Amino acid sequence: MAISSTVPLTPSERRYAADVSPVAPRATSAVSWGAIAAGAAAAAALSLILLILGVGLGLSTISPWSYEGISAGSFGVSTILWLTLTQLLASATGGYLAGRLRTKWADTHADEIYFRDTAHGFLAWAVASLATAALLTSVIGAIVGGGIQAGASVVGGAASTASVAATGTAASGKLVPGQSGDGESWAYFVDSLFRPGEVSAASNVGAATGRVTLPVDASTPTRDAAVVSRIFTNASRTGPLPPEDVRYVGQLVAQRTGLSQQDAEKRVADTYARAQARLNAAETAAKDAADKARKVSAYASMWGFISLLAGAFIASLSATYGGRRRDA
Repeated sequence: MAISSTVPLTPSERRYAADVSPVAPRATSAVSWGAIAAGAAAAAALSLILLILGVGLGLSTISPWSYEGISAGSFGVSTILWLTLTQLLASATGGYLAGRLRTKWADTHADEIYFRDTAHGFLAWAVASLATAALLTSVIGAIVGGGIQAGASVVGGAASTASVAATGTAASGKLVPGQSGDGESWAYFVDSLFRPGEVSAASNVGAATGRVTLPVDASTPTRDAAVVSRIFTNASRTGPLPPEDVRYVGQLVAQRTGLSQQDAEKRVADTYARAQARLNAAETAAKDAADKARKVSAYASMWGFISLLAGAFIASLSATYGGRRRDA
């Protein structure tokens, strides 16, 4: 049986063995998160600065006075162009910094370096976009939510403008403020019904007309106005004023104004027609405004998508350029 023995190494031999022994290479991460964070911070800050500048320039070019400042169409086009320019400049800056500040990858193939630089630029753009969205979440939510609400109002809200508006407060005869489009109310039309009419000389003689105006107490005008308001409100949901309602309201008007029954009914029909025309015009205006808001929101969303997509591309391209400058 062989007997093995271990001979201890001298100090010089141990140092030599340590120098020639293989050492495992240190792993290098393919992602430089520090460079990505720096590029994203720069892109987000530049976006915020340019956005504030754009708001200031936009407010300086508009005016509430007619024939003053730029038109709404020009303002919309300039806003889209400015947002696109902001996205391109911020993304290019963030992508370039992410590529220029990244750790140099030794012994890595050129194609792999190109891919990593592109990924660094894209990640810097993504982080910057999320940060900007977090800061401006109220603005973005207002744009998207406004489009959804505008589309819903076209279907349901605007179609019921007249009925909802007319049911405001029947006792006072007024519509809900802001629902009728221009602030008109049933009270105005009801009051116009009870204005004293021009009575002929023959009508002034009770014996000639055979009709006497009934005395009213202090509460009668308010009660009659409330009754007429409820009648108009109910009829506005269906369309024409029923003949029996025309006769009844005509009686109230005749008693209060001294008009004949025929003239009073004609006044009722004409007044109701004017009120319905005003409500229909307000309804049409509400639908037009909702449709315009829907289109504006749709265009803003589409152009926002295009500008963000362009920002992602320019950030990736700028990162590859910055990486090449770093390795040069």
